[in-house]
Amino acid sequence: MSVINRAAVLFAVAGLLCQSLSGQMTDVANYNDPPSRVRGMIERFGADYGILDRFNSAAFSERRSEVLRKLYADNLAALGSLDFDKLNHDEQIDTILFRNYLEHEVREQVRADKQIDEIRPLVPFVKTISDLEDSRRRLESADPAKTAALLNELARSINALGKTDKSAGTPKTVANRAARAVGSLRDTLRRWYAYYNGYDPTFTWWCESPYKAADDALARYQSFISTKLVGISPDDRTTIIGDPIGREALIEELKYEMIPYTPEELVQIANKEFEWCVAEFKKASREMGFGDDYMKAIEAVKQKYVEPGKQPELIKKLAYEAIEYVEKNDLVTVPPIARDNWRMEMMTPERQLVAPFFLGGETILVSYPTDGMTHEQKMMSLRGNNPHFSRAVTHHELIPGHHLQGFMSQRYRPYRNRFRTPFNTEGWALYWEFVLWDRGFTKTPEDKIGALFWRSHRAARIIFSLNFHLGNWTPEQCVDLLVNKVGHERDNAVAEVRRSFSGDYGPLYQMAYMMGGLQFQQLHRDLVGSKKMTDRQFHDAILKEGPVSVEMIRAILTKQKLPRDFKTNWRYYDLAAR
Repeated sequence: MSVINRAAVLFAVAGLLCQSLSGQMTDVANYNDPPSRVRGMIERFGADYGILDRFNSAAFSERRSEVLRKLYADNLAALGSLDFDKLNHDEQIDTILFRNYLEHEVREQVRADKQIDEIRPLVPFVKTISDLEDSRRRLESADPAKTAALLNELARSINALGKTDKSAGTPKTVANRAARAVGSLRDTLRRWYAYYNGYDPTFTWWCESPYKAADDALARYQSFISTKLVGISPDDRTTIIGDPIGREALIEELKYEMIPYTPEELVQIANKEFEWCVAEFKKASREMGFGDDYMKAIEAVKQKYVEPGKQPELIKKLAYEAIEYVEKNDLVTVPPIARDNWRMEMMTPERQLVAPFFLGGETILVSYPTDGMTHEQKMMSLRGNNPHFSRAVTHHELIPGHHLQGFMSQRYRPYRNRFRTPFNTEGWALYWEFVLWDRGFTKTPEDKIGALFWRSHRAARIIFSLNFHLGNWTPEQCVDLLVNKVGHERDNAVAEVRRSFSGDYGPLYQMAYMMGGLQFQQLHRDLVGSKKMTDRQFHDAILKEGPVSVEMIRAILTKQKLPRDFKTNWRYYDLAAR
């Protein structure tokens, strides 16, 4: 090769290399979120909270409450020192979100401390066990003989509690909370004991017997509270004991979630949405030949279940049907890695007791009968997870719902995951049920019945959860609404209400599905309906801002001017419209 040709080749290679590097630089720029100086404060808080949370592992410890309160106060003070007007729009959004979060955590800590005080007469040994764990975390040496005496006294005092009448008249809600606390304290004591046992022979010699006595006493006492005070026997699978928070606490929670409606207005909205569902139910029922008796139509759809073993095949078909639809209609960007790398698992019989339908995200958990269930349980699961009910649930859990949402929230502004709200996460997935319905994705009357079953279910969740927390309804009334008005199998309805009030979800979680969906729906009307954005631009933009309150998403997309003392004011639903 001549010198000239070699030079030409080298020049060409250099040019290609420059183009490649240039493309990489462009890609790298696209990978980064717009800068936010507040992001560092949020991420540092997360690191600080994490270490304090892990170190102060005694859930009911006074020290834990103290250190967390100080952490919240210090960060609120740091936020207060910022010159809000000199922050860019993204930083102002982050400041508002962070302050709202911290103020809510302060209120939650106050509420948690108050709840501990309420159960203290039933669980007077809270401090004894918490102090043991706190001492271990501080790496203080345990005096084996003194500790054995303390454990022996602990067992004696716990055994005595079950023989007195001091607990008479305790509300079932408080007693149930106490039973859960005893279980948690037992776990704390078990961790504390395992740290010393076997590693310190003298400790084991002194403490093995009194520890076992204290552990046994805790187990018996938890059973005593549950059976005698709460009224739930060990084999009871129907009784539901919730813990209503009351109107004032509901209003505080609504303020935190940026929902500017009263609980009563929200019930009114839910009733209007439920009425709309009933009207559509009747239309589909007529198409199926059942006239206006839509409950008969629901029953007919339930009978169309697939045989055992065939449900995974059905879910795969339904998943790709929805994915292909949103891609074909240019509704949202579906990255190939998200499209083809979700997983499916079958839900255990135990978990189906509280989650009789699908759960999802990157992994969709499928409810369907197992061989160990009774015949009645099998039939309820088959009927409740029929193909037409499962259709909307599948795209709710996967794409364009939770899986796509979770995939994107890990890639864009992940620090905002701390401000995650079900009004965004669950609202987004339900919003797509609205979108696909409005676009005619749901064509057959059977599929319409399935989609409406879930839509009416979301409205019913608002009605029963708010009425429960307002003190108007019992759990039994909540179950009856789902059975008699929505069309649930009774066991499934019981599981749904139990999950709602078990304490694992916030008091507004179940109403967040439809309310969040209605927020996204109105925002779509404002921005896509007015031609300011395309469907794809709108949906992609939402996914890149994190799972935060929908009102903040609105402020971002509309470039809304924000005051330092921002208060929620977006009335996204016209009560007079329907």
